Amino acid sequence: MSETSAKKVLIITYYWPPSGGGGVQRWLKFAKYLPQYGWEPIIFTPENPDFDLKDSSLLEDIPKEVEVLKFPIWEPYSIFKKLSGRKELKQGQVLEGGKKGLLSSLAIWLRGNLFIPDPRLFWVKPSVNYISSILASNQIETIITTGPPHSMHLIGLKLKMRQPALTWIADFRDPWTKWDILSQFKMSKWAWARHQQLEQNVIRSADCVLTVSNSWKKDFEKLGAKRTRVITNGFDAADFKTKKKVGRPAQFVISHIGMLNVYRNPEWLWSVLEAMVSEGAFNNDLKIEFIGILSDDVLKSFENYPNLKPLIQKENYLPHDKVIEKYDQSALLLLLQNDSENAKGHLPGKFFEYLGARRTILCVGNRDSDLSQILKATEAGEVFDSKSSAELKVFLIEAYQQWQAGNSQKDSGNISRFERKSLTGDLDQLLKSLR
Repeated sequence: MSETSAKKVLIITYYWPPSGGGGVQRWLKFAKYLPQYGWEPIIFTPENPDFDLKDSSLLEDIPKEVEVLKFPIWEPYSIFKKLSGRKELKQGQVLEGGKKGLLSSLAIWLRGNLFIPDPRLFWVKPSVNYISSILASNQIETIITTGPPHSMHLIGLKLKMRQPALTWIADFRDPWTKWDILSQFKMSKWAWARHQQLEQNVIRSADCVLTVSNSWKKDFEKLGAKRTRVITNGFDAADFKTKKKVGRPAQFVISHIGMLNVYRNPEWLWSVLEAMVSEGAFNNDLKIEFIGILSDDVLKSFENYPNLKPLIQKENYLPHDKVIEKYDQSALLLLLQNDSENAKGHLPGKFFEYLGARRTILCVGNRDSDLSQILKATEAGEVFDSKSSAELKVFLIEAYQQWQAGNSQKDSGNISRFERKSLTGDLDQLLKSLR
């Protein structure tokens, strides 16, 4: 490692380019801008991770001065693939598939009861041994772990136990025991108690618990976290500066970017659109575009909407630079929240990119959520739930009329505070306060 006067911070993350998807971008962008604040980020990440989304375009965001340490990992996903009968296991598919056979159910049970907190747990011990050997010789006094996968936090916990003088930030992009996906894994009481104990060990030992929303911050405080902070996800203004200027999108396109599984499938929304299409509300101009992982279960559900089904266009995962172009080709950007207890605090990175794209946001979710508050403050869109079908119809007609008039660009309020560079300034202040 190079000798430098910059303060060093070791970031332990499972997701790193060429991994794609939303999970990688939070710390990729922090690492991009930290050097401008006098920090030298060092990345520790698996050498051979088993992820299904790849985006080589994100490699261009890694500054030359950022050192990336890669360490081998073994993951049991070959077991899941064999039990589920799938050659390829895409993100979220372990829990999908309607009625499950014995082997598929066994795979879910194993995931929930043996691999705690997640299948990356086998990386913890060797990673701790390797990192312990390099901390002192490289003057690293600050580490950050980011999850999910929450096994990354176990690395931080064990390092903190070995070297109590370390400054450790545990960053939660999603909750742990309040993460809605856990309830799908058929866990025993013992497994559930194990998750709770590990979570307690992490949040009570970390010098700071960092998360992405005020609601989740309050949840961690109730669980006993001694010091909590919020730094939301954001958008990188640099990603939007090079995009081509476009006029009105050729069609009235409602786009959903990212993964859509059965747990976030808004059947009532499709019913509203089905009725509006049958009434001729959009004059054959409507197109609904799904970009990214669309589960088979969701795709099959459109069989129930014969007028809407021909208007569906599915496209596989796109590199991030191409996604930026898709924003401009859309009239509305669709954001879907899970109908779950923790949805109130869910602020996905995709939401902030939608803000940066300056297109109207149509959100289906919790109208009393952190996300709803930001939408109101920025006037970037609206949130609807299953009780607001009539209001949604008015919103859609107005959006369609705006598109017809060539007014697809959204003049949102002040969104500069959500720029990645500005948020990295917040991280800089946090790091300094902990030294």
